[in-house]
Amino acid sequence: MLGAPACAMHSKNKTIALFMNHLLEFYGTECPHCVNMHELVERLEKEEGIKVESLEVWHNKENEKRLLELDKDLCGGVPFFFNTKTGKFICGEAGYETLKAWAKGKPFTQEE
Repeated sequence: MLGAPACAMHSKNKTIALFMNHLLEFYGTECPHCVNMHELVERLEKEEGIKVESLEVWHNKENEKRLLELDKDLCGGVPFFFNTKTGKFICGEAGYETLKAWAKGKPFTQEE
């Protein structure tokens, strides 16, 4: 169902986030780094046909909660990308090839 909200379920004292997609982009509306990365996400979706779920966290408390559940001191800010299938993440800005490798579940090195 398109546009359905993500939810969480509890299992043995663990919260498991359920999202519409396994590729998640957490961003802040006014964040310039997020704007740069979202342009790469749009390119990825167009060129590779890969869908990334975008979740705004600065003005949406539910999305912020989801970010905090997944981040667990990995990044501490946005942009933050998390692949729920592989557990791999990107913290901050990265290049297009890094983003594509992350999305496809391939090995990558995060640029500094």
